[in-house]
Amino acid sequence: MDPMDHLEELKQFARLHAGGQGMSPGHTAEVLARIGNDTPGDARSWAAVWTAAGRAAATRGDLLDACRHYALARFPHPADEDRALAQRLCVDAFDQWRLRQGGIERLEFGHPEGTVVCWASGLDRGRPLLVVMGGIVSVKEQWAPLLPLFRKLGFAAVVAELPGVGENTFTYGPESWRTLSFLMDRLEGRARVTDTSMLALSFSGHLALRAAAEDPRIRSVLTVGAPVADFFTDEAWWPRVPGITVETLRRLTGSADEGELRSVLAEFALTPERLNGVRIPVRYVASSRDEIIPARDQALLHRSLADVRFKTFDDVHGSPAHLGAMRRWLFSSLLRLRFTRRNRFLPKPRTSLSERPS
Repeated sequence: MDPMDHLEELKQFARLHAGGQGMSPGHTAEVLARIGNDTPGDARSWAAVWTAAGRAAATRGDLLDACRHYALARFPHPADEDRALAQRLCVDAFDQWRLRQGGIERLEFGHPEGTVVCWASGLDRGRPLLVVMGGIVSVKEQWAPLLPLFRKLGFAAVVAELPGVGENTFTYGPESWRTLSFLMDRLEGRARVTDTSMLALSFSGHLALRAAAEDPRIRSVLTVGAPVADFFTDEAWWPRVPGITVETLRRLTGSADEGELRSVLAEFALTPERLNGVRIPVRYVASSRDEIIPARDQALLHRSLADVRFKTFDDVHGSPAHLGAMRRWLFSSLLRLRFTRRNRFLPKPRTSLSERPS
């Protein structure tokens, strides 16, 4: 890929992730205007400029804003030392912020395949579990500021990362859906894991759908732009996939080249038979001009799932121009599904003698 094309792709994706973290378009544009290249060690490079903005925010005492900038400095993945540094600064800044706030804890789980690190809030064995996970380029620190809100809504909430992203050291592969079951196993006794909701965005939405076909503890899946089948197998669609997406997937899967990556991805595709095992509500935000996920993936879900609803925005992947409306729809769907499940199992009120039929 031409270096300038690569830089323009970075800037395009950054606008989505900056907006999702609450940065104003004006500030994002101002930072992007100072970036001249993506050469490690250069003062005008991608990582250097975003990191400098993060340090400035930390200096004025705004640790959460610093964290946002560091998350973009390490974007799309820590492939060089500058980005690796930004990754560490991102975690450290959030850690300092959550210690000052209180109510958010760090969880670290070891596994033969690696380590899973999460931020959590509201853990209680009586509360339904909510697992929040981003896609292939977003770290848990982007979503963790929402934890106090999820706690207030009554959830035991955990924000985790897709295998290979951030502090998750697993390799991303066709069996990565087991990471979600692993998390539920480890949270047994600290949340009501038999009533788990998945707010799983983009590629983690695919993991949640796959896991839901096997694990009955998952009671609902809410996702945005999740790949299902054709993304992984359609030869005609693949040339349209952005170079950053391809390179990030190659790194996360440990593939030597694009040819090996395509072979590995073919094993990810969910068949109609597999999807028939997903017998829970699925709520899906689609983008009509999605440049990453083909519309046929949503059509497959529509044909295969018994309870699926879509909210479609006229936008590109992730619907960056509709973040507020998207978040409202997801949160209202999450609460509606929780309320429905809770009432389904409540005992029916007893009828008084005056109300009983004679």
